[in-house]
Amino acid sequence: MSVGFHPIKVVAHPIEVIKQDDGVQIINSQKPLDAFARCWTDQLEYWAKEAPDRVFVAQRDERGEWDKITYSEAVTRARRIASWLLTQPVSTERPIVFLCGNSAEHLMLALAGMYVGIAHSPLSPAYSLIATDYTKLQGIMDILTPGLIVVDELAPYENAIKAVCRDEQTPVMVIKGDIQAQQIANPIMSYQTCLTLPISEQVDVENAKVNGDTIAKILFTSGTTGMPKGVINTQRMICANQVMIRQVMQFLAEQPPIMVDWLPWNHTFGGNHNIGIALYNGGSLYLDDGKPTEKLFDKTLKNLAEISPTVYFNVPKGFELLVQKLKADDEFAKKFFSRLQFTFFAAAGLAQHIWDDLDALAIQYTGKKIPMLTGLGCTETAPSATFASVEESTSGVIGVPAPGVSIKLVPNEGKLEARVKAVTVMPGYWRQPELTAKAFDEDGYYCLGDAFAYLDEQAPQRGFRFDGRVSEDFKLDSGTWVSAGTLRAKFISALAPFAQDVVLCGTNRGYITAMVFPDWAHCKAILPHDVVESNEEVIAHDAVRQAFKDKLAECAKHNTGSSTLVKRIILQAAPPSIDAHEVTDKGSLNQRAVQAHREDQIDLLYQEPVTDQVISL
Repeated sequence: MSVGFHPIKVVAHPIEVIKQDDGVQIINSQKPLDAFARCWTDQLEYWAKEAPDRVFVAQRDERGEWDKITYSEAVTRARRIASWLLTQPVSTERPIVFLCGNSAEHLMLALAGMYVGIAHSPLSPAYSLIATDYTKLQGIMDILTPGLIVVDELAPYENAIKAVCRDEQTPVMVIKGDIQAQQIANPIMSYQTCLTLPISEQVDVENAKVNGDTIAKILFTSGTTGMPKGVINTQRMICANQVMIRQVMQFLAEQPPIMVDWLPWNHTFGGNHNIGIALYNGGSLYLDDGKPTEKLFDKTLKNLAEISPTVYFNVPKGFELLVQKLKADDEFAKKFFSRLQFTFFAAAGLAQHIWDDLDALAIQYTGKKIPMLTGLGCTETAPSATFASVEESTSGVIGVPAPGVSIKLVPNEGKLEARVKAVTVMPGYWRQPELTAKAFDEDGYYCLGDAFAYLDEQAPQRGFRFDGRVSEDFKLDSGTWVSAGTLRAKFISALAPFAQDVVLCGTNRGYITAMVFPDWAHCKAILPHDVVESNEEVIAHDAVRQAFKDKLAECAKHNTGSSTLVKRIILQAAPPSIDAHEVTDKGSLNQRAVQAHREDQIDLLYQEPVTDQVISL
């Protein structure tokens, strides 16, 4: 007997398909975009009037208690901080640059800037804290020319600031802790400084100037290739996108969401999609100080045990770890599902077995499935562009254009390359006009670089599935095309739970191989009681190698053609290097950079006879 979904209002709107003589197809949403706010801070003020005492954002304090900021308090703080910002050397040309991660202080500074038309740019903390040569950070800072640099604590960032800040007069704000610099000459100030000034009349003057074209933020993205590019996000983009989302997820307008969220604000999923959903709909955002890693996931579990979310967003790895806990802890599962209405994932494909486990757990604890929605977007589209219906949502499905979105599908090497046009699409890359020109086609569509495929061409309303990145596809020496994105997702699923990610190889070669980045927790879990210290010892252990060999053989039973059969793999002891640009801004692998940086591994994959490091069919 089929089990239904919890009854919440999610609508995949109808589309029209226009087929041109040249093979190009235009897919338009038949639902026009509803009116949207002038700017995000208008919504902040709206909710401060409608629900002044409702929690807007909360984070753990030093005692581990929730420090809550209401909507009315948030408006007052934003206006006070904006008054201070107007005395500083910040502007659109010299934005606020955050080197640190998520915090309530970060959010208040960002919203204060938006209130008076001052742009900000949140950067991945890894550029400062993990990188050693600061190449990416230097390039970004040269493009931005910041007027204010913000860190959570000073000491961990001093090396990076010293290496990349060309103007020693640029002030550095420290959110908490010591403000005595040891290595840098820049003026240093405490976050508390910006809360000391009275609210000036000029704040309202500057706020009145803000419009849809005002730059809200500059988000850096590198995608799967290349150095980071600064995506201009205007107020029009981020406000319109929230209305698009609400026209699909209509339940958001009926009940303000309660969210527990860790997703980084330097990425559009966390910084636009999730903050925006809370802010635009009068929701409450509890900042999760955990992450889906071995070391930090316990913090996430503690937060979810205290604050039961009504909507929950995560990346696939986060859902995988969550499923393990839900299966093992009955009380936690009851708490997590107690008021959950909806889940959503992004940044990578979710393995179908994890999805199935979530459905089974939801049925066990609630009697029905909790709707999980899928879609597609990117930093350049602010981010959402397509959504699936609840009924069609499965791994790999991306749905139909959101209200106000037009998709162009262009034939390209046997695939349909997707391009998008909407008010939510960026005007361009910050101070990179050449890249901007290349990003759009002659009709003004932004070139996503993704391929779409119909679920059923005879029933286009069912929508599309993701058909890989066009730039990642490659040909074998036989001339056979390999759909790398599609195969990669399937291969990761086939190797589950032992593989975190893979890079497919085979350009102009006779067959497909792969470099595999292991999931260390699952690999170590199958080891006997041997003492294993290093990654090298883990991947060399017979139990681990046999597990991968069995998975490879099982996969080969179902993929016999040259375009889908992976014949050899080599396990990677060294994690992806941010200095070598192997990791994108959202934490995914830069496929080309990994191959370029690890040519020796590719040589081993194709060496004859097969070396000991390689696992082969």
